[in-house]
Amino acid sequence: MKLRTLIADDEPLARERLKLLLAADKEVEIIGECRNGREVLESLKSAPIDLLFLDIQMPGTNGFEVIEDMGLPNMPMTVFVTAYNEYAVKAFEVHALDYLTKPIEPKRLETALSRIKEYFAQKQALMTKDQFAAILSSFQKAQNSDLHRKRILVRNGTKESFIDVNDIEWIEAADYYCCLHVGNKTHMIRESIKQLEQKLDTAKFVRVHRSAIVNIDQIREIHREGRTEGWVILKSDLRLKMSKAGWQKLVAVNQA
Repeated sequence: MKLRTLIADDEPLARERLKLLLAADKEVEIIGECRNGREVLESLKSAPIDLLFLDIQMPGTNGFEVIEDMGLPNMPMTVFVTAYNEYAVKAFEVHALDYLTKPIEPKRLETALSRIKEYFAQKQALMTKDQFAAILSSFQKAQNSDLHRKRILVRNGTKESFIDVNDIEWIEAADYYCCLHVGNKTHMIRESIKQLEQKLDTAKFVRVHRSAIVNIDQIREIHREGRTEGWVILKSDLRLKMSKAGWQKLVAVNQA
């Protein structure tokens, strides 16, 4: 029986290299490729998959978010693929979950496939729910403690400059971009608000609405309208819409 395999990576060359290496194994059948997390979720929901090679860093929805959205019980056997994220790699080593680093080496892939086939033959998952929960926790803690952005690189015409995150008053979502509001200037970066939120200190920046993140030092007043939404008033007198979840986050930060 062949392993129905899905490859998920936003880099075309990385996908091609993995396909070429897997082609030598007659027990592996590649049934699809995905360029981002959204495509992975669609593929997993549309057809049975035995094995998933899942890139961690992808635009939009990353590898960890794919699993959160899909749900652990619905995931196939999964091997993570990473280019440079040493925090994730360390977490996988501690919890014995398999992973591959780019560029993938044939011998390393052969070892991973051998282990996968053994699990598959025994009808066992490559990971248990508890193992994966521990990995997610380790990775998120590493991000929160060590990977908070201090500065953000922005482009202004033909030159680039750094912005201190503490100078940002609020951040506005604009599809796959974000607008950084600093005083009377606005800078646009190619990064979604969801991605940027994960890289900022949550004790300093709070997502008060699906389209807005606020520097809490810039908040002057909070106004609630009913039980579901309200407004935050910045020191600049700007009013930003606040959801119920946003209000709860602000309360949690102030109580911490």
